[in-house]
Amino acid sequence: MNSTWNKILVPDNEFAPSAELFHENSKLSPNDAPAREDVVRARMARMGETLSYRGYPAIALPAPEEPRMPLAKAVEARATSRKLESTRLPFERLAALLACSYGQTRDLRERGYQRRFRTVPSAGALYPLEIYCHTTHVGELAAGVYHYHPIDGVLRLTRKGDETRRLSEAFVQPELPLEASAIFFITALFERSTFKYGERGYRFLLLEAGHVAQNLNLVATAFGMGVVNVGGFFDDALNEVLGLDGVTHAVLYAVVVGGAGDERDPA
Repeated sequence: MNSTWNKILVPDNEFAPSAELFHENSKLSPNDAPAREDVVRARMARMGETLSYRGYPAIALPAPEEPRMPLAKAVEARATSRKLESTRLPFERLAALLACSYGQTRDLRERGYQRRFRTVPSAGALYPLEIYCHTTHVGELAAGVYHYHPIDGVLRLTRKGDETRRLSEAFVQPELPLEASAIFFITALFERSTFKYGERGYRFLLLEAGHVAQNLNLVATAFGMGVVNVGGFFDDALNEVLGLDGVTHAVLYAVVVGGAGDERDPA
């Protein structure tokens, strides 16, 4: 490959070397030995399917509200909202957003699978992601940060109180939390994937976060709501609000949902 073509692919800037290094280190080779199945199964047996937050206040989720928009229409209508409104959501709609984004779909453990399956594909069926939600505008829910437990079908209140101001300070676009009905945070426990797949596991985490976010986008759109996907946040500040260490467990992505304004971008 000549140097001219190489410069087109990889711009000469200060960020390229680390990106190249990660991509190179996370490549697969035919010479890579896969993790032994017995080792993987033993490790998975020691890991919970999701964080439990036992002892934290638990709120059972109601039966999800059914969106009326057909899937094909939701796919066509999905867009980024330029303006959201902090309208109040029924608790049943929050339940639908959670269940469709990362909820349990089937249990095949009697056939030898170690994990119950979810609404998204996951490398090795490891399901390394967790979902948190902050809201001050959902049904009878108290303001606060909640963790979604898809197996038990409950929310657990991990931080009580309105954290809108701190979230605003943690977002590159500080107005978004102020306009939100609810904010969903997709987080990752890195070891759940990397223990089996090594550096490649980090790629899988990012891909899976995208699957979850797209589900959220489509369901929110089917309810006629506005959505903004957020990668622009100050990691340490946001991890602190959620109570994560930012090293072994950290935020990957945020999805802001609210009443739809009049203007939407196609992106």
